[in-house]
Amino acid sequence: MKKIDVVMTLLMALVLGGLFWLRGNLDTLVKEAIMTHASAMTQAKVSVGAVDIRSEDGTGIIRDMQVSNPAGFKTAYALKVKEVELTVDMTTLPRDVVRIRTIAIKAPDVIYEKGATLTNFDVLHQNILTAAGVADQDHGGKTSSKRLTVERLTVRNATVQVSAPFMAGKTLAVALPDITLRDLGKAKGGLTPEEMGQEVAQAFKQKLSTAVSFDKLLAQSGAQMLDKANKAIKGLFRP
Repeated sequence: MKKIDVVMTLLMALVLGGLFWLRGNLDTLVKEAIMTHASAMTQAKVSVGAVDIRSEDGTGIIRDMQVSNPAGFKTAYALKVKEVELTVDMTTLPRDVVRIRTIAIKAPDVIYEKGATLTNFDVLHQNILTAAGVADQDHGGKTSSKRLTVERLTVRNATVQVSAPFMAGKTLAVALPDITLRDLGKAKGGLTPEEMGQEVAQAFKQKLSTAVSFDKLLAQSGAQMLDKANKAIKGLFRP
């Protein structure tokens, strides 16, 4: 019995010590997880300035997050945001499904660039889809043990700059409607990080493709060039 008491005491000490370590290092763990896993999923560098999560109530802020462009694009980045506010249900951290109550992406700075055939967000989305497929293969076709649900995700007051090869390095500001997604992963009993990234990337891509028509921009650009050419030609025949 004494041996059992010693083992139980040691076990409790390890558990409490682990919880204390987690409380003290949660910010670092989340920051490293975002940069490592998000970069791997998107095949583009993802950086984070700082993470501050209160273990008492699960409220937190992710500061200075930037998603670079995948290879082949010329603009500086795909997305940059000063603050992402979130609320995590801390009681679910040890469980298989972690519940995130809210994610609020505030005033992101987005660059939507058209490449030779695809946009930067098309490629990011494809990379995430590939990562999700690889993750399934690594688990032998079984779903990952750690999954996520998000009750409410919002993107507000986004600033979007549009760029394309025919724009000769110039960008055009376009308004992006706000995005609200609810109960992500709820119907499936949670989503893997790759699947969650896929859902969010798809929502971004749909809003961007609805707000921006590169065909119309190309037509407008062609019309402007034609107008300038006509004016130049007419100028040659002025008396």
